Amino acid sequence: MKQEAPLQPGFNLDRTFFGLEPKDRLEIHQLIFDMIWWGAGRWDWNTIYNMPIFLRTFWIKQLNEKLTPPEPKPAEKPKNQDKVARPPQFATKPKT
Repeated sequence: MKQEAPLQPGFNLDRTFFGLEPKDRLEIHQLIFDMIWWGAGRWDWNTIYNMPIFLRTFWIKQLNEKLTPPEPKPAEKPKNQDKVARPPQFATKPKT
């Protein structure tokens, strides 16, 4: 008969903290890559990976604001659009 070690109370090998899910890891590494790529060499991988989350989120928002092109404003209608275009009227010299 094989005897096993007794389980101690409170000794649980399951995750005891929130941790990262496998799907989250892909997203985090994509964010790190994007920050390195669009940061144009301002940061390296280790710096971003160890950066506090609130600071990393701040820089991601800043990069998104700078890299997103502004939405074009709708063009206003010209005021004289309803009028018919006419050729210019030149002053004529009186004949003498």
